[in-house]
Amino acid sequence: MRQWARELGFSQIGVAGVDLSSAESGLGQWLAAGFHGGMQYMEAHGMRRARPAELVPGTVSVITARMDYLPRSTPAGWQAVEFERLGRAHEGVVSVYARGRDYHKVLRARLQKLSDRIAEALGPFGHRVFTDSAPVLEAELASRSGQGWRGKHTLVLSREAGSMFFLGEIYVDMALHPTEPVTAHCGSCSACIDVCPTGAIVAPHRVDARRCISYLTIEHHGPIPLELRCLMGNRIYGCDDCQLICPWNKYAQVSSLPDFDQRAGLTGQHLATLFAWDEATFLRMTEGGPIRRIGHERWLRNIAVALGNALRTGDAQQAPALRAALQTRLEHPSALVVEHVRWALAQRPG
Repeated sequence: MRQWARELGFSQIGVAGVDLSSAESGLGQWLAAGFHGGMQYMEAHGMRRARPAELVPGTVSVITARMDYLPRSTPAGWQAVEFERLGRAHEGVVSVYARGRDYHKVLRARLQKLSDRIAEALGPFGHRVFTDSAPVLEAELASRSGQGWRGKHTLVLSREAGSMFFLGEIYVDMALHPTEPVTAHCGSCSACIDVCPTGAIVAPHRVDARRCISYLTIEHHGPIPLELRCLMGNRIYGCDDCQLICPWNKYAQVSSLPDFDQRAGLTGQHLATLFAWDEATFLRMTEGGPIRRIGHERWLRNIAVALGNALRTGDAQQAPALRAALQTRLEHPSALVVEHVRWALAQRPG
């Protein structure tokens, strides 16, 4: 099975049991605190997320899979390169994972191919594949099956691969021998907590999604809270800071697949250029990628915030171009976009 997984581009597979009852208390506390923000589906699913056999009746084991996603062109010292991007206020920064093809499509198809190979060898069996697409405690299952341990930023960390990887699962009706979990190796390090721009990691292993830039730029549908806008910098889709600072990510692995190579037009682009995309251009440039899911309206909302931050903190010589870009959207039909544009135009050097 490991050989088949490697041939399909997976870096590691493991097996977890389905008794996740010990995780239910933490999940309940997180939901009760409102840390899921506007992700009402999290609350609607409740404890079902921690009960695999309720989600897919008959499930007795879960095969977990890891797929590294750093683009094949990733240079040595890539973490420093990414921090440099964040320092160029006029440049829009998209999270590394979102610069290539939509991982949901890639993993789901390959997990199904792995399932087919297992069926060819063992005979038909009941199964269902998941990739961040249903009420599944992905990180919990991954850590229990030896993919890594839960870092203080709540992501799964591996000594061999850092955290720059996607997770997927196959719920199966076969009893498989679980793989052993690994010990945690964060120690006293608090780098991820300290670097978070908005203070979203409120305690070790506890994230308030309502303050997380990834949540705000991707999952959140309404206005971005005023008190958080200035903290978002030039991050227009997602945020990698807690991963960029993590010492373990010096071991992050480059993907073996071309799917996660960087698409032209999404990196190194001036904010004004990205803000000028009309909806047709947005759809064309994001076709097959994860960014398309937020739609053109929220794309403009996010970039308007970044433009305002660039006006406040960036090079004064860039200011005329930034203001001109913002003014083109003052008559936009979306009240959400216009409100963020007006906020951005009101920004002054700090």
